[in-house]
Amino acid sequence: MAGASSPKGIKYLVDFGPLAVFFVAYKIDGLMTATLALVVATVAALALAYGATRRLALMPLITAVVVVIFGGLTLWLQDKTFIKMKPTIVQGIFAIILFGGLILKRPTLQYVMGEALKLTDAGWRQLTFRFALFFAFMAILNEIVWRNVSEDLWIDFKVFGIFGLTILFSLSQMPLMKRHMVETTEQS
Repeated sequence: MAGASSPKGIKYLVDFGPLAVFFVAYKIDGLMTATLALVVATVAALALAYGATRRLALMPLITAVVVVIFGGLTLWLQDKTFIKMKPTIVQGIFAIILFGGLILKRPTLQYVMGEALKLTDAGWRQLTFRFALFFAFMAILNEIVWRNVSEDLWIDFKVFGIFGLTILFSLSQMPLMKRHMVETTEQS
């Protein structure tokens, strides 16, 4: 089992720690307090990850920049719209990066996941395209949800819905990944 000090444990802490802090802070004292807690927890998690690994992964770094900017605007202007748009912006940036990589014939997802997953070039292109579409869909879905439901329901969607849909989508890509897996041979 990976502890919080292992690279995998740090990754989980960076990915899910700020979201958990946001949710708990929201339940205790509302969206403005949760936004401040999210900004602080995101910066702390990124600093912890850098301290442990001496590098920053691209996706958490992009997310942190957007959290600080949109969380800061939310707090400074006392306007909850900015933090509600944050998932839209993050998902949209990921979609643009992935689509851009495909246009430039460099499947960006391969650079992000290439150490953990070995796929054929065709597999990386297909997986990148599917994730780009998924992120674009999630950006649109967040816009629809936050504009049409209560704040409490949007919080549940942000914390549980986005995470759940991402896990389900990722699992649905397993057949594609299996079809395009590159066999590696180990030398003894």
